[in-house]
Amino acid sequence: MTGITLQEGQAELPTTRSTPSYWHREPSRRLLGHRTTARVPAEADVVVVGSGITGAFAARRLAEAGRAVLMLEAREACWGATGRNGGHCQPGVWTNKPDVARFELATFHQLASLIADNDIACDWQVVGGVHALSSPAELDVARRQLRRLQKHGDLRDKAVLVERAAALAKLRIPEAVGAVYQPVAAKCWPYKLVAWVLETLLGEHGAGGRFNLQTSTPVLHLQRPSSSSSSSSSSSWILHTPRGQVAARHVVLATNAYTSHLVPRMTGLIVPVRGQVCALEPPRGAVLLPHNYTWVAGGTDDYLIQRDGDDKALILGGERSTVAGGQEGISRDDEVDPVVGLNLRRALGSALKLRPGSAEEAPELEATHEWTGIMGYSRDRHPWVGAEEAAGGLWISAGYTGHGMPVAARCGVAVADMILGGRGGVAVPDEFVVSVQRAARARLMELPRTMMDGLELLEE
Repeated sequence: MTGITLQEGQAELPTTRSTPSYWHREPSRRLLGHRTTARVPAEADVVVVGSGITGAFAARRLAEAGRAVLMLEAREACWGATGRNGGHCQPGVWTNKPDVARFELATFHQLASLIADNDIACDWQVVGGVHALSSPAELDVARRQLRRLQKHGDLRDKAVLVERAAALAKLRIPEAVGAVYQPVAAKCWPYKLVAWVLETLLGEHGAGGRFNLQTSTPVLHLQRPSSSSSSSSSSSWILHTPRGQVAARHVVLATNAYTSHLVPRMTGLIVPVRGQVCALEPPRGAVLLPHNYTWVAGGTDDYLIQRDGDDKALILGGERSTVAGGQEGISRDDEVDPVVGLNLRRALGSALKLRPGSAEEAPELEATHEWTGIMGYSRDRHPWVGAEEAAGGLWISAGYTGHGMPVAARCGVAVADMILGGRGGVAVPDEFVVSVQRAARARLMELPRTMMDGLELLEE
């Protein structure tokens, strides 16, 4: 489509067709096929590429500050990873350094406040999160991590180690050797949250031209304007789309897994990885689960929420490590892997107590929806946030390693604050900042494949 030959490992453009996500069952009628103007503007102050949670919150901050924002989306609004994830928002407290844990907690509370203050109908519910541990080695790592947290008064009550059999049974994981419980964890309908943000932007700023959303408008590639260009004095970049070119002062890449398609230098630093999720029907007699769940056994990194709606669907993702290659390097979400799907349908029978008492668990559950989404895995595990190009004007917020909900919104706001140049805005942890030195270090690292791979065991 672009006429550009991709280098090995470089992301493709998002596919024109995609597997039907459970979260897209109730799409926003205002956003479907939306184009604020009939044509793509030839010039823009700030172009945000991508309409997921990162792009939505970056655009919101910029528009509220009086900047004109053009948002370009390759498919429908919020049709990428945010509209395809597992529906949970759980800060990584015991799995991160303190500064990163605090950033994720702050993101969680920002989202919770926004949803409560505006009565956003996105099914946000704080239920706590359980990380099930399945081996003595995992339990040992958790003990060490929890001891580290005790040194930080603001974090020590944000994660609790559970080891007693009775307590594990109450958590519905009687076969686990232990668990870490985090009270700050929620489940939600992520697409509806982002749809509210975008609809509000259109309502408040669309008519005045401060926010322009153009769906089905992929950015094919970026170009520096030549010195002879008529727009070179005011523009830093030219964006090529199938519907024309845009000259922009600033470009925000809220493109997560697809970032390297537009910035080849990011190839290998942010790797596209296909995740698979399904909506499972609870077995007859099942009792509603009290919490969100995550497993690290065997590197599967399965994650689960249960919906409170009429279907009581069990939204389960993971199992990609059960197939060769772990779905790494795949940019296409237009099909599901049958082996991963089978393993997801069979995963809960031995891992979780869905039925009460001694009732036998079903060995395999029926799936009403199965879909895939493309995650952006960061080679050093942390998101990349900040100015990507030394010459200025190109900004990035991407690479969430399957953990975007507790970080992406504030990362998007942080990039917007950088563009606005104001002090006192949102600052990201040092680990997130884009730099040449960081990129050089990251290229020597192994891509993280499980939650255990990324644990930070610090000597303080």
